[in-house]
Amino acid sequence: MFEQLKEFIVNYVDVEPEDITLESRFIDDLGFNSYDFMSLLGDLETELDVVVDESEIVNLHTVGEAIEYLEKLKD
Repeated sequence: MFEQLKEFIVNYVDVEPEDITLESRFIDDLGFNSYDFMSLLGDLETELDVVVDESEIVNLHTVGEAIEYLEKLKD
């Protein structure tokens, strides 16, 4: 899931895949704005066939947190 998420991230922000870690923060470290983040989540919903809860995603700050959340949705 980490590698797959990195592939999505580099389509939204100007960052190299090798610079993305589980601790990378979407806004502070990777340069996401709220629109880009919501667009990313929309694409992930389609790709992974899940539905994200907008009230829960406000708590996703790092790549690792996003992976944990998405993996729970897939189960």
